[in-house]
Amino acid sequence: MVNPLLVPSPLPYGLPAFAQISDAHYAEAVDAGIAEQLAEIETITSASEAPTFENTAMALERSGRTLVRAVASFTTMVSSHGTDAIRALETEIMPKLSAHEDAIHLNRPLRDRLAAIDTSDLDPESARLVAEWLNDFRRAGADLDDAGQARLRGLNEELTRLGTEYGQRVARAINQAAVLVTEEGELAGMPADDRASAEQAARAAGHDSGWLITLVQPTGQPVLAVLENRELRRRIFEASIARGSSGGDTDVLGLVRDMVRLRAEKAQLLGHPTFADLAVDGQTAPSTDAVQAMLGRLTLPAVRNAASEAQILAEAAGHDLEPWDWAFYSARVRHERYAVDQQALRPYFELDRLLRDGVFFAAGELYGLRFEERPDLEGYHEDVRVWEVFDADGSGLGLFLGDYFARPTKRGGAWMNALVEQARLTGERPVVINNLNIRKPAPGEPALLTLDEARTAFHEFGHALHGLLSDVEYPKFSGTNVPRDFVEYPSQVNEMWLLWPEVLSNYARHHETGEPLPGAQIEALEAAQLWGEGYATTEYLGAALLDLAWHGLAPGEDPGDVLDFEARALDGAGVAVPLVPPRYRTGYFQHIFSGGWYAAGYWSYIWSEVLDADTVEWFKENGGMTRANGDTFRAELLSRGFSRDPLASFRAFRGRDADIAPLLARRGLA
Repeated sequence: MVNPLLVPSPLPYGLPAFAQISDAHYAEAVDAGIAEQLAEIETITSASEAPTFENTAMALERSGRTLVRAVASFTTMVSSHGTDAIRALETEIMPKLSAHEDAIHLNRPLRDRLAAIDTSDLDPESARLVAEWLNDFRRAGADLDDAGQARLRGLNEELTRLGTEYGQRVARAINQAAVLVTEEGELAGMPADDRASAEQAARAAGHDSGWLITLVQPTGQPVLAVLENRELRRRIFEASIARGSSGGDTDVLGLVRDMVRLRAEKAQLLGHPTFADLAVDGQTAPSTDAVQAMLGRLTLPAVRNAASEAQILAEAAGHDLEPWDWAFYSARVRHERYAVDQQALRPYFELDRLLRDGVFFAAGELYGLRFEERPDLEGYHEDVRVWEVFDADGSGLGLFLGDYFARPTKRGGAWMNALVEQARLTGERPVVINNLNIRKPAPGEPALLTLDEARTAFHEFGHALHGLLSDVEYPKFSGTNVPRDFVEYPSQVNEMWLLWPEVLSNYARHHETGEPLPGAQIEALEAAQLWGEGYATTEYLGAALLDLAWHGLAPGEDPGDVLDFEARALDGAGVAVPLVPPRYRTGYFQHIFSGGWYAAGYWSYIWSEVLDADTVEWFKENGGMTRANGDTFRAELLSRGFSRDPLASFRAFRGRDADIAPLLARRGLA
C-alpha cells in the first residue's frame, strides 16, 4: 500500500487518513519529505534566472508539502497519543527535523536570492513574506561564518535531543506520580463521578482494587480543592512538586543544566548576551527590560494580595496553613463568602452541552459559524470527535477536532494544533485540534467539568478560531503562526464568553433536570471573580520569572544545584512564597524545556493578557456579543494571522495602542 502521507489525503479538507497510517509510515514520509524539500530548494538556488518573488519566495512557500503533512500528523501523535512506538520514533525523527531546519535557514545562497528580490511593486503581504523570511535567516544564524554555522548546527541538534528526552521523562513522571488510594474513606469530599473515574483509572493501570488519582501538568491539582483528608492532600501535593527531580529514570535536572548552558552559548553565537535576549527578538515586546519592568509592576501587589488571602484561609482552617491546604480552604471561603460551590457547579457544565450550546453557540453568534459533527470521519484515537465547520454563507470552512479526555499516552495540559493550515497559495483550508485533559467518565456517565476546565475549553477554542478563521495568502502567515507573545491573545479573549449572560444561560443547565444555573449562583460567580487572584497571579509570576532566571544566565555561568538555583531565583524575584509554589517547577516545566516554544517566553501569557483585557472592554463598550463586533474582530485580527504586524492589527481593531489599566483591574492589582 502506498504510504498515505506521501500523497494528499483524499478525505475532506485533507484530514489525514489516520486509520490507514502505520507507525512506520511516519519515518518514511519524513525522510521522503526532507529529500523532496531539499531538492526543491536546490532548484531555487541553482536557477540561472535572476531572483524574483515568484521563482524564489513563492517557490519556497510552495516547497515541502509532503514534509508539512508528515510532521503535522506525527507531532499530533507525539503530543496526543504518544505510544511507546511513537516515543521511540520521536527520538529518531526530531533530530532530523532540527537538522533540516538548519539546512534551510543556514543556506546562504537561498538567503542571498531572497535578499535580491525587488519588493517595491509587491502587495504588502508579499513584501512582508520576503522580509520575514530574511528575519528568520538572520535570527537562525545565516550570517555566521562556516565554523559558527557548524557549531550552531551541533547546538541545535543536541538541544533537540535533550528537549525530546525531557518531554519523554516528564510524560513518564506524570504517570508514575499518580497516587493510589486503597481506603475509600480517604476519598471523602470527592464527587461520585470522580471516584468512578479514579476507580476506572486504577483498573486501567493494572491495579485490582483501589482508586488512582492521576495528576495534571501544573503544580496545583484540582482534586485538592475537594478532598477532606489532609494527609491524602499532602501526598498528592508532594507527588506533584517532586516530579522530575527525585532521581531515577524520570529525573530531568541534569538535562536542564545542559539545556540552559547550550542555549546561553547559542545566544552568544548569535550576538545576544543571554538566551532571554535572543528569545525576545522577533516578539512584539521590545526588550527583556520591558518584560521585566511589566512583571515587576505586577509582582509586589500580587504577592501582597496572596498574603491577604493566606491570612483569611488560615483563619478559616483554624491551624497553620500548608500548600496542600490552600485549594481546599479557598473553595470553602469562596462558598461561605460568595455562595459559590465549585463542585455544585459541575452538574451544570456537562461537556456535550458546553460545546454545543456554549463554545459553538458563541462562535455562531459572533461569527456566523455552524458546526456539524462528522462521525464518519476518524481521528487518531477513539476519543477524538470531528466537526465540519460552515461559514455564515453556508460554505465549508474547515474541520474542528476535539480530544478532551486524559489518557496515559497524552501529555498533560491543554493545547491547540493544526493538522492543515489555511493558505490561498496552496488552496488548503484549516483542520485544527483542541486537546484537554478532563478525566474520562465511567461508561454511561456524563463528563462534568469544573469551572476552570470549562474556561480552558473556551480558551483553547479561541486558538482554534484563530486557525479556522485565517484568511491569508501564504502558509507562513496562517492562523496562529504569530509571535509567541501575541498567540495567546485571541484565546484569552474567547474566555470572556464563558460567563457572558446569553451564553451562560444557553449552556449552563443541570445535566439531569435541565434546570438553568440559578441566578443567585451567577451573581455569586460575578461577585467572586477577584477572590483567589492574588494566588493565581503569584503562581503564574513564579513560573514566568523562574523561566527568565534560567534563560538570563550568561554563557559559562554555572547555576550550581538546580533546585538551589530555583529557590534563589524565586527569592531574588520577590515571589518566593512557600504557600504559593510556581505554577510549574523546573522538573516539569514542559513549556520551556520540552520543544522550547515558550523558552524564555512564559511571560508572554500576561503580555498578551494586556491586549485581551483591553479588548474585553472594547466589546463591552460596543454592545457585547453581536455579529458586527465579531465580524470586526475577525476581519482585523483573527483572519490576519501574521500577514501584517500584530500590533498594527490590534491598533486597526482598537483604534489605539493597548492600555494596561483593564488588566490591573481584572487581577485586583490596580
